[in-house]
Amino acid sequence: MSKSITVHHKKRGRGRPATGRDPAVTARLPKPVIVAINKWCKANAIESRSEAIRRLVEYGLAAAPVPEKR
Repeated sequence: MSKSITVHHKKRGRGRPATGRDPAVTARLPKPVIVAINKWCKANAIESRSEAIRRLVEYGLAAAPVPEKR
């Protein structure tokens, strides 16, 4: 009697597959901040809130003075 065929099941990872892009970072913002970001978005002709937040963070980091080490 011959042996039965062995079946190798592929392991599937949980969740959405990686996109190969920058990692996602989430933050909770108060409603007034979201409203201000949306207004800034419209005033600067930016289509998405995500893009507006990215730009605002970049501007803030560029403008922020580097603290001296103690």
